[in-house]
Amino acid sequence: MKARDNPFSTDCVLHIRYRPLGITWPELLERLKALAYRAAIVGPDGSGKTTLLEDLEPHFRALGFTPKWLRLTEEDPTFRREFLRRFLAGLNPRDVVLFDGADLMGGWSWARLKRQTAHAGGLIITSHRAGLLPTLIECRTTPQLLGEIVAQLAGDDAPPQEFIFQLYDKHMGNIRETLRHMYDLWAHR
Repeated sequence: MKARDNPFSTDCVLHIRYRPLGITWPELLERLKALAYRAAIVGPDGSGKTTLLEDLEPHFRALGFTPKWLRLTEEDPTFRREFLRRFLAGLNPRDVVLFDGADLMGGWSWARLKRQTAHAGGLIITSHRAGLLPTLIECRTTPQLLGEIVAQLAGDDAPPQEFIFQLYDKHMGNIRETLRHMYDLWAHR
């Protein structure tokens, strides 16, 4: 099978957007407003934190904010000093900082960044742990959610639900890793 024909290719998976569990989008946005647009999206790997942060961007644009992105990863866990200095100096009250991977910063660096973004219109972060900012939402997954996503991607060709649930358990609820596994399985069909 060619990669482009695989229903679990990156291009296909990126069309799957965040699905809040136990809260509606209007409720989530109202909670964000109540937190003065300073909040954390918390959850384990593969639970949708980054996808939710990306999905908030158009909502901020509709409110008249300009989203400004920061991203740290385990492969690239620090910012170049000059980049961060310029980024922070350019912030204004109509900017909202969307920071993916904030928990990778050291304590002193995080405290300084939080202080230096106080004049921005908002600071929304993703983190594996609570406590850096008030929690907007704890992202979580369920086997049923994975089943819905697999069905959306594979359609009538989706594997049995029991198999999907086994993969969910194998990857400890990490939907991203499970979908990568599904890609590999489909590639060898």
